[in-house]
Amino acid sequence: MNGSLTDVAGLAVGHFTDTRRPTGCTVVLCGADGVVCGVDQRGGAPGTRETDLLKPGNTVERVHAVLLTGGSAFGLDAASGVMCWLEERGHGVAVGPVRVPIVPAAVLFDLWVGDPRIRPDAAAGQAACAAASTAAPAQGSVGAGAGATVGKLYGIGRAMRGGIGNASLRVGDITVAALVAANPSGDVHGDDGRPIAGARTADGRALVDATRALLAGDGPAAAMAAMQGSATTIGIVATDARLDKAQANRLASLAHHGLSRAVSPLTQHDGDTLFALATGDSGLDGDLSLLGAMAADCVARAIRNAVLHATGLADPPLPALGDLSDT
Repeated sequence: MNGSLTDVAGLAVGHFTDTRRPTGCTVVLCGADGVVCGVDQRGGAPGTRETDLLKPGNTVERVHAVLLTGGSAFGLDAASGVMCWLEERGHGVAVGPVRVPIVPAAVLFDLWVGDPRIRPDAAAGQAACAAASTAAPAQGSVGAGAGATVGKLYGIGRAMRGGIGNASLRVGDITVAALVAANPSGDVHGDDGRPIAGARTADGRALVDATRALLAGDGPAAAMAAMQGSATTIGIVATDARLDKAQANRLASLAHHGLSRAVSPLTQHDGDTLFALATGDSGLDGDLSLLGAMAADCVARAIRNAVLHATGLADPPLPALGDLSDT
């Protein structure tokens, strides 16, 4: 069983997928009281909101939702819709006469496909909240992964479809899970270290293995320069262990090891960002060494699930993993 983020009790996931072009957003709702949250942002081209407040020295300890969205920086508008939806239900930090919902967010670049003027907005964020459920969320070309692509080092014309994926793991009485939208410049690799989706050969029928090509001196310099700021893998890891905010930040950091297992090469053009949520519902203190190993495993499997469940696109022609294997 691969599992899903909702295997961590108390969390609900909702997708909004735009029907006008491949884009969308995905929200994780954390309940009226919120949950402890940390973040680790490592990519060179990030697009984020409300991440500074997650630093251990800052006041806010809990968040009420986390948003992953397409649309590049424009897509951050969807977080306003999530805030409105939560406010209407009385969720948020009490500040004077109001409650202010805390909604960190991260974006990926998916403006390659279709009309780039169409991107997630406040209405999209509200729709994702309305769709939220504790059932296992859909994977592949939906929500924040609807317009995701992988393997762009030789240009978008030789890329493949990315997506969004889940995974979970239980050790003893503690669960860790991940939800990741995979949109990297590099290839997605399987357990054996070989690429399963990514940059294709000039005839489009096979994979190049971008890392091997780069190390052999076959670097597509012009295409790589054109990719700047146009990729990014974003995601959320969650656990039912008890963590404080400093520990949640460390868990987010350790989870990035899973990204490096499943994506290669990682480039300065990716704005990779991972959030970590800790509900504490197990009643057990978390051991970060164990939780970090679990989170890294879940992140790697979630990325692979994202491309395994993706569906191909005819216009522009962006095959999915299943399409390539059939050629």
